[in-house]
Amino acid sequence: MKKSILSISINLLFGLLFSFIGFVNTFWGNDPFFGLVIILLSLIFYLPILNYIIELIPKKVQLIIKIILGILIVWASLGVGELFEKIDLMNEYFPLPSYESFRDN
Repeated sequence: MKKSILSISINLLFGLLFSFIGFVNTFWGNDPFFGLVIILLSLIFYLPILNYIIELIPKKVQLIIKIILGILIVWASLGVGELFEKIDLMNEYFPLPSYESFRDN
């Protein structure tokens, strides 16, 4: 069963987005296990290992499951996980490289 490039790209995009949300919640949140659960759930969107399992599930059910899962991840991250506050915290305390030594030369 061949998937279109658009379908693969959309799955990859949402998988990476949800993985990023999980990453932020893992390292800049008060509950790292919440972030790890989101990272694990995001693997459904882009792991090739799951292709065999996905082929066993009808396409309509796959789409419904992915939509529900995506809505739950976004809802939990924005509401319970306070995603925007954690992104601000990450931007404030994330170690940035210093390029001062390159300017002196």
